[in-house]
Amino acid sequence: MATSPTRVCFQLQIAPDLIDEYVARHSPVWPEMLAEIAASGRRNYSLFLGDGGMLIGYYETDDDEAAQAYLAASPIAAKWEAEMGRFFVGLGGRPDQASTPLSEVFNLAEQLTESTSTESSAS
Repeated sequence: MATSPTRVCFQLQIAPDLIDEYVARHSPVWPEMLAEIAASGRRNYSLFLGDGGMLIGYYETDDDEAAQAYLAASPIAAKWEAEMGRFFVGLGGRPDQASTPLSEVFNLAEQLTESTSTESSAS
């Protein structure tokens, strides 16, 4: 039986006066950085921008610790993160290593699976 991927959601704060430049820097991201993200094992990666520069990120991975370690050791990721660090408020360290993780409180697919298996065992 396959295990579900780890879903990771995180929050960062972009300096309001740098939002337009931050968005422009992601349109597109360096191809070599995209390759490093994929090589780390992260997939289904998205960033969402809210009011006032609130940034929410989401990705899935089979091993988040290994993905973090891969990117922490990557010279390409280090260069990208060094350039991106100035966009963020109140961040100590590289953005990819120092973001605030968010706790998942609901997942539709998991609850539907649990609901279906409970109904099947009750029959």
